[in-house]
Amino acid sequence: YCRIYAPVGAHKDLLPYLVRRLLENGANSSFVHQIVDPDVPVESLCQHPIETLRQQKTFYNKRIPLPKDIYGPKRRNSRGVNLNIRSHYYPLMEKMATFMDKQYPTKPLLAFDVADDSANTHSVTSPFDRRQTVGSVQWTSKEQAAKALDAAWEAFPRWDTTPVAERAAIVRRLGDLMEEHMAELMTLCSREGGKLLTDGVDEIKEAVDFCRYYAMRAEESFGEPIELPGPTGESNRLMMGGKGVFAAISPWNFPVAIFCGQIVAAAVAGNTVLAKPAEQTSIVAHRVIELLYEAGMPRDVVQLLPGDGPTVGSVLTSDPRITGVVFTGGTDTAQIINRALAARENAPLPTLIAETGGMNAMIVDSTALPEQVVVDVIQSAFQSAGQRCSALRVLYLQEDVADRVIEILKGAMSELRIGDPRDLGTDVGPVIDEDARKGLMEHIEKLKAENRLVAETPMSTEHTQHGTFVPPVAFTIDSIDALSREQFGPVLHIVRYKARELDKVINDINGRGYGLTFGVHSRNESFAAEIAQKIRVGNVYINRNIIGAVVGVQPFGGQGLSGTGPKAGGPHYLQRFVTEKTITNNTAALGGNASLLALGDE
Repeated sequence: YCRIYAPVGAHKDLLPYLVRRLLENGANSSFVHQIVDPDVPVESLCQHPIETLRQQKTFYNKRIPLPKDIYGPKRRNSRGVNLNIRSHYYPLMEKMATFMDKQYPTKPLLAFDVADDSANTHSVTSPFDRRQTVGSVQWTSKEQAAKALDAAWEAFPRWDTTPVAERAAIVRRLGDLMEEHMAELMTLCSREGGKLLTDGVDEIKEAVDFCRYYAMRAEESFGEPIELPGPTGESNRLMMGGKGVFAAISPWNFPVAIFCGQIVAAAVAGNTVLAKPAEQTSIVAHRVIELLYEAGMPRDVVQLLPGDGPTVGSVLTSDPRITGVVFTGGTDTAQIINRALAARENAPLPTLIAETGGMNAMIVDSTALPEQVVVDVIQSAFQSAGQRCSALRVLYLQEDVADRVIEILKGAMSELRIGDPRDLGTDVGPVIDEDARKGLMEHIEKLKAENRLVAETPMSTEHTQHGTFVPPVAFTIDSIDALSREQFGPVLHIVRYKARELDKVINDINGRGYGLTFGVHSRNESFAAEIAQKIRVGNVYINRNIIGAVVGVQPFGGQGLSGTGPKAGGPHYLQRFVTEKTITNNTAALGGNASLLALGDE
């Protein structure tokens, strides 16, 4: 039999479709390719796929690992939840329901008991509905912060000499406990941080991955001294140990993943840690530290210091006993911390590990598939209400396809649903607080007044009037240079460019000094590879969205104004938390190298 395959449609739709079919049919395994191969029997081509499967002894292929085993025997993958499957979704919702109305009164978790202080206690409300209270947080006083630092300093020698295997075991147990308490942690992420359910699942998975990845890396890197080559009669060993006391200052947009990643990295490397969570998300941080203590972490090794920057931050950055700071947040704040550390008298040179913001861009050329571009742009710019360091801020469209992409983008934005993040049907939740909302709305109103509006997602007051919501919005601008600073929310800026202007576009992006994430959409591999080489950023994504880096797979971190490095979730991250020591022993002084006597002549 002969079957005629004749797709019908417009040229702009059929041409890319035809190209994809040609690529598929050109593969060695394709029917079209094999039918003209004289070495392939016709019988094998005509065999029904079901019959081929029935001939297999088992459907399991040991060469294809199960999802939990994709990272090999040393690290188990974090457990996911598919919210689109009823058997996953409803049990999770039932568990989360038990925590939806629970009140969480929290206070500092220090090496010593902390007395109640109602005058220093602050109520916490939900960003999607400020009428709903999550709990309260008692902030750390300067005196308590100083006393906590004393305890951390005293605990450091003991913790640094604790075997790496014991430290790693505690961190792994924390990962297991967070998986067990996923429903509660997700609920707190939604109630306190305004996170969508899908973002909550990803958040807990990332935190678990950090625990297991850093535990594995610590055992591999710090487990045994490295024997170095050298002349006979002398032994040389390289050892690594903790640096001292680290301050971990984390953001509100990833209140579990980044908060947890900073702490376990510093602690598993042998340091004691003073953790200051973001003011807006201290309750979920408190719950994570409770689980860390349950996992076996000594209370004087990791302490939680909730509070404001001027109070707690001033203690953590001014004391010479702080040997390092790991920070995620704004570039301006990172520079303030850097100056404060440098200004200390008679203090050792500190370690600053900073991951900051970015003016993240994506370039789309004329070969890109518009539908795929829009899917990735929507995710990159508006998921998590645009409150990701990696989120897309500036979209460069080649003028040949700009109108088509913008047309599809408008339609996609009109379908987004804004509202309660606990509802699975919600696409965009709230921004974190009123200050964030006001700043974003000022920028939006300014560009609207300049008649630059491209599209704006409709926002119903019925579901948003009591929260801090900002509708996803897109504007046209002339260049990335038109932006004075990063707008940390669901605001997309679109720039049209001509093909001959590509070098200028790249120079403009590099010239801003930021270098966190970048995307390129093109079906021309050499074009994409060339841009990826020229652009100066930490993470380049080709033909996909630019958010959602996976621990150990896509190490995350920027350069320039976007951070110091090394990359979180990467093989070099833990090295910044340790100091090196070389021990040289003149074995000849004790009679020579006895091991030479054991050598044979073969």
